[in-house]
Amino acid sequence: MNSNKAKALSYAGRGLRVANVVGGIPYQLQIAKLQNADLVVATPGRLLDLQRSMQIKLDKVQFLVVDEADRMLDLGFSDDLAEVNQMTSQRKQTMMFSATFAPRVQQLAMRVMHDNGAGVKKVTVDTPQEKHNNIKQVLFWADNAQHKRKMLDHWLRDETINQAIVFASTQVECDGLATDLQEAGFSAAALHGALSQGLRNRRLMALRNGQIQVLVATDVAARGIDVPTITHVFNYGLPMKAEDYTHRIGRTGRAGRSGIAVTFGEFRDRRRIFDIEAYTRQQFTSEVIPGLEPQQRFPAAGERDGRRGGGGGGRSFGGGGGGRGGEGYGRKPGFGDRGGFGGGQRREGGGFGGDRPRFGGGDRPERGGFGGDRPRLKIAVVTVQHLVVSVAKVVLRIASLRLVIVRARRLWRW
Repeated sequence: MNSNKAKALSYAGRGLRVANVVGGIPYQLQIAKLQNADLVVATPGRLLDLQRSMQIKLDKVQFLVVDEADRMLDLGFSDDLAEVNQMTSQRKQTMMFSATFAPRVQQLAMRVMHDNGAGVKKVTVDTPQEKHNNIKQVLFWADNAQHKRKMLDHWLRDETINQAIVFASTQVECDGLATDLQEAGFSAAALHGALSQGLRNRRLMALRNGQIQVLVATDVAARGIDVPTITHVFNYGLPMKAEDYTHRIGRTGRAGRSGIAVTFGEFRDRRRIFDIEAYTRQQFTSEVIPGLEPQQRFPAAGERDGRRGGGGGGRSFGGGGGGRGGEGYGRKPGFGDRGGFGGGQRREGGGFGGDRPRFGGGDRPERGGFGGDRPRLKIAVVTVQHLVVSVAKVVLRIASLRLVIVRARRLWRW
């Protein structure tokens, strides 16, 4: 169980003595809560730390519940979970919960069940293949990264958005996109695993309180977020695993409400798009935004080999037709009539890239066919430049810190 859900569950256990044991919180506070606790909601690492320091004994545990079991078993927690399994071998029952349970994960799960899972009972409430009637899922093809960012900007101007989560593929992309949004005037913040637990908790609390309207997050950090007011989910960077798509779109349409899940895909992403369609057994409804139609031709629904062209130009793919019916990019006001990524008073060269094109500026060059004139090499060079700039900044900060220390020592000796 991740720390976010651990805290939420600890608040829900009314009438019980509940101890919340997660990383990033002082040990003494948690040790005090463990006294006579009926229910311990914990992350594996901190639980084992307290056990090794003799602050908690697990030989009296009667029930072991594993939430987000697929992540626990398949993301480096399997060793910790195996250790917890051994220490609670006398328990009466083991329960595992997950929205997705791939076959390989099910095999791992059997190892932490009594008798290797011989008497396991599986209860399925819903499957990833079931259609989410309360969540509208749409796909927008993009010619390149700049085109994709323009479409994201157009969507974020939608006044019907209450709160939204934008999923990024990497932590670097997550930070950069959150910075761009902040400079554009949006109430945005990043959430990923490299942040401290305290900072993550504060940002999640701000999201629940409505202080953050756009949360830019990675897959792992966003697991377990339960905020009913999230109306939109944007797959800006596609998930590495098709099953993660199910977890992503599940952040909206909660508590009986409706939601919208928007996926942006470039031609290079077509395999992942097809993998998601195969996993969910549902085809995306492809749409276009008037004024932001892709110039390339993309594979039509069901074309796995990627060699035949789908729709093109201003035509919608798969009969989606017309997109959202707005006036085009740069004309629709957003949260409080704020500008988009490239508009307003944003300074030149914001974010990581320095000279990166602004989201709203410039005309997109005409490109035809699958390959077209896509600047693959240019994108790669810019990415390397971003990395070099980031490394250089770190080196300069370290050098400055050393200089300050040397001066301080000299003053002290004097």
